[in-house]
Amino acid sequence: MKADHTLDCVGLYCPMPIVKTSQKMKELKSGEVLEVVADDKGIKQDMPAWAQTTGNEFLGMEESGGEIKVYVKKK
Repeated sequence: MKADHTLDCVGLYCPMPIVKTSQKMKELKSGEVLEVVADDKGIKQDMPAWAQTTGNEFLGMEESGGEIKVYVKKK
C-alpha cells in the first residue's frame, strides 16, 4: 500500500504507538495516508479502534517477519 508518510514505532509498546500516531496525524493534511510500522501485536486491535474514535479511516494492515504495518488516512 502507498503511504505519504511512515512512522517507525518498532520497539514501542502500548500505548506509545497510538500516542505517536496521534501526534504525527496532526502534521498531516486531510487525505494523506500514514504508514505505522510496529512490532507490538496490540496495534492490531488498537489502531482500528483509535481510527474509528478519531474519525480517521483505517485502511488495512500487513504483517511480515514480526513487523506489523498499519495504514491510516487522515480525515
